[in-house]
Order: sequence, then structure tokens, then C-alpha cells
Amino acid sequence: MMKQRPYNFSAGPATMPVEVLEQAAAEMLDWQGSGMGVMEMSHRGKEFISIYEQAEEDFRELMGIPIDFEILFMQGGGLAQNAIVPLNLSHGGTVDFVVTGAWSQKSHHEAERYAAEVNLAASGKESEFTTIPDPATWQLSRGASYLHLCSNETIHGVEFQELPNLKALGSDATLVVDFSSHVASRPVDWSRVGLAFAGAQKNLGPAGLTVVVVREDLLGQALASCPSAFNYQIVADHQSMYNTPPTWSIYVAGLMFQWLKRQREGTLTGVAAMEQRNIAKAQLLYDAIDQSQLYVNKVAPHCRSRMNIPFFLQDESRNDAFLAGARARGLLQLKGHKSVDGMRASLYNAMPLEGVQALVAYLQEFERQSA
Repeated sequence: MMKQRPYNFSAGPATMPVEVLEQAAAEMLDWQGSGMGVMEMSHRGKEFISIYEQAEEDFRELMGIPIDFEILFMQGGGLAQNAIVPLNLSHGGTVDFVVTGAWSQKSHHEAERYAAEVNLAASGKESEFTTIPDPATWQLSRGASYLHLCSNETIHGVEFQELPNLKALGSDATLVVDFSSHVASRPVDWSRVGLAFAGAQKNLGPAGLTVVVVREDLLGQALASCPSAFNYQIVADHQSMYNTPPTWSIYVAGLMFQWLKRQREGTLTGVAAMEQRNIAKAQLLYDAIDQSQLYVNKVAPHCRSRMNIPFFLQDESRNDAFLAGARARGLLQLKGHKSVDGMRASLYNAMPLEGVQALVAYLQEFERQSA
């Protein structure tokens, strides 16, 4: 019997459910009697096609994705989508950006290479990315082809609790959402979204896979300079098989989708169940931080992330001791991103409540020792 695994709070690649890892390990050499492991299969063979089709079906069901959206399995991570999106959707014209942290800031700068004009509609930089500007204050462009936002900032720990209704704000732009670090942690209102993308390595499985959900009417608009492998229309026409897809990552993501479908919280299942679980986990940790004299979270309460919780010690000379004590107790990867320092706990879907309880107990213990 496996001993208790450490609790891994890494921001990504991130912790995964033991039962998913065990199934992947059991099928490593021989997938369901095929005589091949998934990494050895032709991506065009009937075995892998069945894996791909099941994964796509399960993800559509989990996320409630309407039939008029294509699901693309691509490579390059969320970072590559910062270029691929404007190559496909900018029309070489104007695009709007809302910058709420490091990832949307990267997206904004990358788009400047492909769009004729990139308008900074709003920025949280003045608050050091501790809040999200009120949508009523956004300076939206007339005729922008799309507005890009990152709905959960992994580094700075801010999250949109509701996606903006651009039409109500007077904009006809398509809403593009980077939801890499909270995909499948809460439902999505697809009536407000034209395209959403996510690197899989935080909530959906291993690194190597990027999931793109794009409305069909947005296909076929790529710039002439867009590489064929990045053209959404071509990728969709070839069922994500235009080039060899990340087969192993798709397979493990498919196992994750099945695991998510099995989750229950009362009468809720799937993503709805995960949302309730994630609310409880995040509230437990935020309460411990807010009630402390040693720790502080600087993010405005109305936009605090459920997935990525940065916090700081009031006495930062104690940082190394805090991290050493955490490691000794099996609480891993709590060091904050190098750009902001401090600490960060990522509470993705696969992090159990028991892991958060263990972290809270250690926070309280360390504060008593430091008094």
C-alpha cells in the first residue's frame, strides 16, 4: 500500500489524482490489450482515435461546451496561444487587452507583433495587480476584433468571478479568455465567450497539451502569415491531426476528464461539484491567512483566486525557515514566483481538502513558533 504522498502545491505542472496516475502506470506498456503503450501508437490508428474522441466528448460534456464550438488539441502551451490567437483573430487590425497580472501582460506584449494596434483597455498595474479594474471603467476600442483577458492570474492570484458581458459594455468584440489556471474548476458562460484556451498542466493533466475552444464562426480568418499548423481552421478540419498531436498528454487528460466526471458533492457532479469543493478549500486557507498576525494576502477580496493563493510573511527573514519546515512536513512547492517572491499555494482540482487542512495546521504551528 502506498504511503501518504506529500501535498504538492506547485503552480504547474501540478499535482494529479493518484487514481489517474495509477491507471496511466498500469496501462503504460499495454493499453487495453492492444499490445502497445499510448506513446507508441500511431495517432491515426483506431486505438488512439478512440482515445481522442472519448477525451473530446468528455471535455465537451464536463464544460457544457455548445455544439457550435470546436475543441482543438494543440501544442505550445498557453504562451504560444499569445501569438496564435492574434494570428487567427486580429485581422491585422485593432485588439483590446485587459491586463490583470503577469500572464495577460505577456499576452499583451506578444499581440503587438501581429495586430496593427493593441489597445490597453484596462490595467491593474497601478495596484500592483492586486485587483481587477471595474469593467465599467474599461476604455474599449470601436471596431476591435477581440478583447483578451486572463480569467485567473497564476502569479498574482486574481480571478474574474464573472466574465464580462462585452455587449452590455457597448463592444462587439469577441471575448478571448486565457483560462489555463482555473479551467474545469468552475462553469463557463459560453454565451459571453468566442475563444478560450488552456495549457493542460495545471488542472487538466501533464504538460504538452493546450486545449482551445473556439466558436465555429471565428474560423477561417487567419492572417496570410499564420503557419498552417497554427491555423485554427486547418486544425479543426483535420480533427487536431494536421500534425502529430501530443498523444500521451491527450490520453492522460482524457483520464482526468473521466476522474472529474466521477466527482460528487451532494447532488452536484463534475465541474459543479469541483466548484463547491474549491470554494471550501480556498475559504479555509484565506481565513487562516486573514486571521493571522504573521501572514498577509494583498489581493482585494472580491477578486481573490480560488486556485492560486499568494501570501507573504510579515517578517520575510523567516521565509527560508518557513519553506524548510513545510518540506519536512510533506508540503511541497510553496515558494512564490520569482517575480513577486513570498509564498504561493495552488489549490487545483486534484488538491484534496486534507492537503489544505495540513497547510493551515502548519501555518498556525509556524506562527506559534515565531511568536
